[in-house]
Amino acid sequence: METLARAADAIRAGELVVYPTETVYGLGADATTPDAVERVFDAKGRDRSKPISLAVPSVPAALEYVRATDRERQFMATFLPGPVTVLCRRRDAVPSVLTAGRDRVGVRVPDHQLALMLLERAGTPITATSANVSGRESARTVDDLDPEIVERAAVVVEDVDDLPALPRQPQLGDQAAVPESTVVDVSSGEIHRRGAMADEIERWLEEH
Repeated sequence: METLARAADAIRAGELVVYPTETVYGLGADATTPDAVERVFDAKGRDRSKPISLAVPSVPAALEYVRATDRERQFMATFLPGPVTVLCRRRDAVPSVLTAGRDRVGVRVPDHQLALMLLERAGTPITATSANVSGRESARTVDDLDPEIVERAAVVVEDVDDLPALPRQPQLGDQAAVPESTVVDVSSGEIHRRGAMADEIERWLEEH
């Protein structure tokens, strides 16, 4: 896993990496370092008024960076890891540039072994935003990546089939690849973006 080691080193150095998830390829940088987050905005050409989510390797890790209510914790325990982004109140360690000045941040725990391994090795939350120039299609394979993104990334972690001693994860090129994550504010019961598992999430919000 030399590529993962290089990617983790790059993140700790404030650089950008491209990494696979169970939905689309993500563009990762240290989500707690404002300069690194700025590089993500620059690479994507993303409007600074649009917040970026962060990814962590587990729900307990998420709780170090957000203040979650009991209902939000219950939701996270039910749907994470998975293709879901949960909006929670951020702690001071989360820079305002990531959230576009808002008091809530999107939290993602990807259900993909390589992404989780990268997060564990990096030792810090990383940005969870699609690895594409804003306004263009999200990338489900390495070949789909925008050249501008590849050029700005220090490391591209490619999805693979041969993960020793690990169950096979859904591959981004599969016909049955899931859509982008569903973004939900559990406190208000509002789904901001319908994606994977949206109907199931809607039922949970109605019942809890």
